[in-house]
Amino acid sequence: MSSTQTLANAAASGTFTLGGDLTVNRLGFGAMRITGEGIWGEPKNPDEAKAVLRRAVELGVNFIDTADSYGPEVSERIIAEALYPYADGLVIATKGGLTRQGPNIWTPVGRAEYLKQCVELSLRRLKVDTIDLYQLHRIDPKVPVDESLGALKELQEAGKIRHIGLSEVSIEELEHAKTIVDIVSVQNLYNLANRQSEALLDYSAKNNIGFIPWFPVAGGDLVKPGGLLDTYSKQHGATVAQLALAWLLKRSPAMLPIPGTSSVAHLEENIGSVSVELSDEEFQALSDLAK
Repeated sequence: MSSTQTLANAAASGTFTLGGDLTVNRLGFGAMRITGEGIWGEPKNPDEAKAVLRRAVELGVNFIDTADSYGPEVSERIIAEALYPYADGLVIATKGGLTRQGPNIWTPVGRAEYLKQCVELSLRRLKVDTIDLYQLHRIDPKVPVDESLGALKELQEAGKIRHIGLSEVSIEELEHAKTIVDIVSVQNLYNLANRQSEALLDYSAKNNIGFIPWFPVAGGDLVKPGGLLDTYSKQHGATVAQLALAWLLKRSPAMLPIPGTSSVAHLEENIGSVSVELSDEEFQALSDLAK
């Protein structure tokens, strides 16, 4: 890795202000991978997991995204163990509403009393009085979304949640949610190869809602050797993952990528993406490639 990439700082990704008062550097960190296999249980190397979190903050990351279901409970607990007391301006976003029955198994539960308990337990694990951004992890098809969001609104009014976000929603679901409570962010699957949420991204940017793409560096067939992504990455002296992240950051000012990893070296590589400057032509060629 070049020294410029090692010394790259997430602040160079630019900033986005959530809800009018919570400004974060756009390149954040997703804390799903600091758990065991299948996002289940303890990480193989707890010390490395904590080192990744501390290094992320050292390199300018001030937006960390987690969820009570990562582990479950493991990710939130490790974040507090590694980073509490938190640096000024560090925003830890978490989520609730998905239950776990085993590795890689996720089941939505959106009942009001369950979500209220989730928030109380996340507050305790993260050692905070207020969660800066609390996201409904999934809309539960068995529970009216008005009930789920109504519970979060109550907790917001009680000062336990600062801002509310959604995960894996359509424009229609987002518009309905906005009639219940102010929504400052959405988190949908989105990357260079998977652009199903393109319209939601554009809607979010227009309405000043942060768009948090999960699985941000997946490239599918686009990352094969000799392809355009591979060619451009060699020209830039960057990795394919760095190029994919640079493309996301250029795609929209509302984009808040949260690449996750359990390795310090991989974290440093991801943050090095802020040093990659795609030309308009390169950006367009990559955009067209995925279509």
